[in-house]
Amino acid sequence: AVLLALVSWQATASDPIRVNGFVCKNPMEVNADDFFKAAALDKPRVTNKVGSNVTLINVMQIAGLNTLGISIARIDYAPLGQNPPHTHPRATEILTVLEGTLYVGFVTSNQPAPNRNKFLSKVLNKGDVFVFPVGLIHFQFNPNPHKPAVAIAALSSQNPGAITIANAVFGSDPQISDDVLAKAFQVEKNTIDWLQAQFWENNHN
Repeated sequence: AVLLALVSWQATASDPIRVNGFVCKNPMEVNADDFFKAAALDKPRVTNKVGSNVTLINVMQIAGLNTLGISIARIDYAPLGQNPPHTHPRATEILTVLEGTLYVGFVTSNQPAPNRNKFLSKVLNKGDVFVFPVGLIHFQFNPNPHKPAVAIAALSSQNPGAITIANAVFGSDPQISDDVLAKAFQVEKNTIDWLQAQFWENNHN
């Protein structure tokens, strides 16, 4: 399949052929670097105020991933840090704990009762594996107050996307009406105003 992206090159510089939005390359010019990145995924990353850092390697970094339907991420967690509730609209994720302990979980979709918004969670130790189905809200949390944790995640898309729930709802630009959010969350508008005034930091790199 990757050859589709690399072989379909019959185009001029002013009118390139694109697959999944990425310009195809003349197959005669393809080399090993199109499938390589010195990503240093063995090195720890600095975490942000939510206590995590996601280093994603997708088609933006490795052109040869286009059409292959896979990407990888290293996730660093500070003590008591978390990768907050989020979704990947285009990918299922399989996560492996490399160091430390993680409390993880996801919520099912709005199915008929009694399975509506069912929460499934697990405590993972080093070497454990957990799957987050495509599109479902999920998170990871490091419960250890003294030691960091590290995980590697594989995702079933060359460009999985990420929507962090709090950032999207309370940090949108322009802001969603506080009337709408107060009604949706069944809280006072001043609570929504306070949440919208916070700085919603992105932990995805």
